[in-house]
Amino acid sequence: MSEFAMSELMPQCAVRPAAATDLPAITAIYRQAVEQGTASFELTAPSLQEMMRRFATLTEGGFPYLVACSSDELVGYAYAGPYRPRPAYRFTVENSVYLAPAAQRRGIGKQLLRRLIAECEARGYRQMIAVIGDSENAGSIGLHRSLGFTLIGTHPNVGFKFGRWLDSVLMQRALGEGADTVPAT
Repeated sequence: MSEFAMSELMPQCAVRPAAATDLPAITAIYRQAVEQGTASFELTAPSLQEMMRRFATLTEGGFPYLVACSSDELVGYAYAGPYRPRPAYRFTVENSVYLAPAAQRRGIGKQLLRRLIAECEARGYRQMIAVIGDSENAGSIGLHRSLGFTLIGTHPNVGFKFGRWLDSVLMQRALGEGADTVPAT
């Protein structure tokens, strides 16, 4: 099926920069992911105040933070942040994408991640890393693969949640010119 035909099957969903007023809905989506899923290795869902702190840190640092809204309801969010704190990693970001359960498997995650990639390229980042909790998370692995990410490795049995060991899957995608040129500093 062509990308155009596939886009007709996706719901029309507005993707826009997140605002502080979106944080209660973002916090609720993340709470569900922490308490019921294995995408995050957090064991206790952070409070709204903690999510506000994290949001401020990322946005004040110039990183993109996006939300997806369908019929005026916030159904997902995505952001990029520093991959690692040391200066040599400054052109590499790590992405995160979370959706409300009813919004999963409807193409909304792809809309968010596609826009996040574009936003990161516009900011001059050269590599994007996905750290996917749980090697059985076929949805997230497939989403990233569909947008050009390649598997770079799996850390087996590094997380323990819900009474079982979890792997951490690493995927990577070049942004813009990737490593083909030296970035402007």
